[in-house]
Amino acid sequence: MARMVSVMTDMLRLHYAPDNASLIVRLALEELKAPYETVLVERALNAQRSAEYLAINPNGLIPALETPTGVMFETGAILLWLADTHAALAPAPGQPARGDLLKWLFWTSNTLHADLRMTFYPEKYIGPKTDAHVQLKKTLHQRLAAHLTILDNAIVSQPLLTGRDMPTLMDLYLPCLLRWIALYGDNADHRWFDLSRYPALFALCARAETRASTHAAQRAEGLGPTPFTAPILATPPEGSAT
Repeated sequence: MARMVSVMTDMLRLHYAPDNASLIVRLALEELKAPYETVLVERALNAQRSAEYLAINPNGLIPALETPTGVMFETGAILLWLADTHAALAPAPGQPARGDLLKWLFWTSNTLHADLRMTFYPEKYIGPKTDAHVQLKKTLHQRLAAHLTILDNAIVSQPLLTGRDMPTLMDLYLPCLLRWIALYGDNADHRWFDLSRYPALFALCARAETRASTHAAQRAEGLGPTPFTAPILATPPEGSAT
């Protein structure tokens, strides 16, 4: 694994693992055409818990982004920082649409993404596997289905949340979450999720697959030909997704 000691850099440096939350940040960096380099955090070796990585992100979570002004972590915070420092992907402070994007960005991070993480790692929340895991996942699947309906309606009623020619942060964040809903967790439980039930979200994912930022991420992380509308498990050239 590459050395991880610096906390400031002239070049943006993304600490990543394939098909992890760092994918969302990679898409933003590619969309912004921002020069950056990557440092693999090898999950198979639990490198996110190493002393070197904890010096960068004390939470031991991926991603972290080293910047000329210090380290950023937390996916939503990194995305907003990138948007504001590059004047793209989000309305500028003071613009009428700024509040709408912020409330949905934070809702996506704090509610949708948080519930999804709980479905993947229930043991981190309620301890070793018991019958309680089954009930927790059933409840979370119901919550996630409700979240997706809310989002699908929001995209239709508030078109500035997403963009066709000029994507927003939501165009980058949501396809990744939808990919992981389809791919990860207990395979037998995926009957509850069908992307086609959410036409606005399906269209958002289809648009994402046409963008150069997605194509760059496909090559870098082995995401397959249709990473959002019909995802398959990643086959990255380096590192492990799990």
